[in-house]
Amino acid sequence: MKKNFLISISTIFIVIFIIILWTSNAYNHLVKLNENIKTQWGQVENVYQRRIDLIPNLVNTVKGSANFEKNTLNQIIEARAKATSISINTNDLNQNQINKYQKIQDQLNSSVSRFLLIVENYPNLRSTKNFYELQNQLEGTENRINVERNRFNDKVNDFNTYRNQFPKVIIANIFSKFQEKGYFQSQMGSNKSPIIDFSK
Repeated sequence: MKKNFLISISTIFIVIFIIILWTSNAYNHLVKLNENIKTQWGQVENVYQRRIDLIPNLVNTVKGSANFEKNTLNQIIEARAKATSISINTNDLNQNQINKYQKIQDQLNSSVSRFLLIVENYPNLRSTKNFYELQNQLEGTENRINVERNRFNDKVNDFNTYRNQFPKVIIANIFSKFQEKGYFQSQMGSNKSPIIDFSK
């Protein structure tokens, strides 16, 4: 009887130890994946910041052209101000927060794209060395933004896939910092070619 009791107690302790070991391992892996997302989010913010930093130089270069549309420059300055005012908590990278951030950045991107299309009507401006270099840097930055957003989505996919597997989802739901993360998504209508009309 005593032997059976000791075996039962030992078995219970072993099972509890295995559950604690597995739980701590799952928790630590969730922490690692969550930190990878935060690190990658920092990279996304860095490339967006690079674009924001380039815009004043681009605007100042264009301001030298006296007959350039001042309204266009003001729109870019306003869009840049909105983009710099938004701040996302890295502990709450849910889909709603990502969409909010992306919407502001897309508005800035749209303003810059319109700006560059209008510049096409100013061949003297386009031919200046400063403008040409800034335009190339801006195009390079847009490519970096795309790369870093894709990497961010990969990290989010790794996290969400791991987090939503049973029984890890139980552990993830216990801790609020392990809520499902949001993805960057393509703009509405990005599958359609833009219509460029210089007649306006």
